[in-house]
This record gives sequence, C-alpha cells and structure tokens, in this order.
Amino acid sequence: MAEDYYKTLGVSKTASADEIQKAYLKLARKYHPDMNPEDPEGAKKKFQTIQSAFDVLKDPEKRKQYDQFGPAYEQMGNPGAGGNPFGQGGFRWSSNGGQGGNPFGGGSPFGAGGGGGGINLDDILGMFGAGGGQGGNPFGEGSPFGASSSGRRRRASSAGPVKGENYHVAVDIPFQTAVRGGKVPISLDKGGKIESVDVNIPAGIESGKKIRLRGLGGPGTAGGPAGDLLLEVNVLPHDYYTRRGDNLYVRVPITLKEAALGGKVDVPTPSGTVTVTVPPGTTSGTKLRLKGRGTPEQTKNGLVTRPAGDLYIEFEVQLPKSWSKTDQELIARLDTDVSPSVRSGLHF
Repeated sequence: MAEDYYKTLGVSKTASADEIQKAYLKLARKYHPDMNPEDPEGAKKKFQTIQSAFDVLKDPEKRKQYDQFGPAYEQMGNPGAGGNPFGQGGFRWSSNGGQGGNPFGGGSPFGAGGGGGGINLDDILGMFGAGGGQGGNPFGEGSPFGASSSGRRRRASSAGPVKGENYHVAVDIPFQTAVRGGKVPISLDKGGKIESVDVNIPAGIESGKKIRLRGLGGPGTAGGPAGDLLLEVNVLPHDYYTRRGDNLYVRVPITLKEAALGGKVDVPTPSGTVTVTVPPGTTSGTKLRLKGRGTPEQTKNGLVTRPAGDLYIEFEVQLPKSWSKTDQELIARLDTDVSPSVRSGLHF
C-alpha cells in the first residue's frame, strides 16, 4: 500500500505550509539516526520516509500534483528541477535570515522572494535551542544537518559508530570469596563458542551488587565498541557463617564435656584460625566477640576506606545421638544433684 504523505507527517490535507514545516522539523529531530543510537537502522528508514513526504508537500507544485494523482504524480510530470527537493540552493548555513524577511531564504516554498536560497538551517535549528552556524548542532557532529563553526556546508553522512548492547548475567559467588575477594571463572557463549573468563571479585561484596566487565557485551555497529557485561552477584550461603554488614557470625559446636568443664577450641576465620577459650558451664547460645576478625579491612592508595568487621562466635552444645546404659545412669544421677531446677524462673 502506497505511503500517505499527510499521515506520515501527521497533518491534514488542508494543512498550511507552516504546519507542514513544523510537523517535519518535529519528526526529523525525533527520528534522526543520531538521536536513536539504540536503533539507528530503524530510525534511518523512518527518517527517510519523513523526508520523502516533506520533499513533496513543501513544494506547492509537487503537492498539487500529489493531491490530484496520489503517489503516481511523478509519472504525471514532476515539476522539480534538477532533482533537488530543497530548491536550487539546497541546504545552506546563513546568518542574515534570507532576503525580504523570509527566515527560510529566498526561493523557499515557505516564503516570498526570488534568488534560490533554499532552507536556512540556522533558523530551523534555532527552534531547537541550537546556535546554528556557531557550532550548536543538536543533531550531533555526524548529522547531515551538522556544519562547522565557519558555516561551511557539510555532506550528509550515515549514523556514526554505535556501542553494542550490554549483557546482564547473574553469577553465584561462594561465601568465602565474597568475604575475602578472589577470582571466579564464568563461561560466556559467544556465537556458539564457549569462552571462559576469570572475574576479579572485590573483598566484602554483597548479594545484589554488580560488576562491570567492559567490552564483553554485544558487538558494536559501524565500528562502535562492544557493550559491557554486567554481573549481578548472588552470594551462596555458608554452612556455619552468616553476615550482617561487615560483621560475621559463626556457630561453633562444642561437646558436653567442653561445655561443662571448659576448654580451648580452634575457630577458622577469614584471616586465619584462632584459638578461643570456652568458659566452664557454657550453654548453647553463649557468645564471644573477636574484634577485627569479620570482613577484611579495605584500603585505597594506602588509606583505609572500610575498616574490618568483627566476628561473633555463638557456641552450640552438641549431645550424642545415642547413650550407653552407663552414660544414661551417670546423666540421671547428675540431673538429680543439680539444684535449683533449670526451669525455676520460667513463667508467663
């Protein structure tokens, strides 16, 4: 189905030349490839369609033929001379606003006066708040609307290099690596070819944080750089350790003997194993605090940016799952000798 130029520009068939020009400028800026880096090819096609519609409707003679014959007007005798839809002068930069008070230059279909000036882009871009020939080009340096500060005409060009798409991937990180930092290998599928990459994990990273790997995303277009790979970190749980901010919490099992009589136990920490003392009569839930044994200290340029966290130890008394007859008799006698009752203070 043939393109309806009026619908393309979003104007009625009775639209004035000024309404057509305003509609064109609005759409040209919206769909110019330089303004649509995420889809330059699609924008380019839309822009060309808008340009074709404007080339016809801005010219009174072409518009008259189009209104009478539709898209077949070209076969009925296109009055355009030289194939230049913008008049004899074509695109030009000017600082005097044209002749005879016409802001679009003499010879333009939007104003009176002869002389074949074409469209004055100083005034068109001025509607977008740009400085025209003074280098204030809102369409970008690579735009066919662009010009140097000296006011020279520029040759139209296609959209410039476009950066590739960023990829977003979730990655599971061991608890120990998240606390101490280190490297984690990940596999990337690049067009059916699997590539392994070692990712540096900063110490103290938490779930939900992102790591950016530059240049490992989608390929760029028109010579543009590749996109980035954004890894969202998911820290896996630990069997004994948990974390709250910079502090670490660990459950340390102890025997009935160690709980009753006390003793010394070794506790592994991010900065090495430490030996702690279990006080006699320790019950499950008893806690100890080891200052500076939590998440490691972080520095930058020799300065501390994040102090080390603390480690909180919680003892858990572990009882045997089965008892010998002798053990049962011993425990029964021990329970009888304990005074007062362990539940003497329990109340509602």
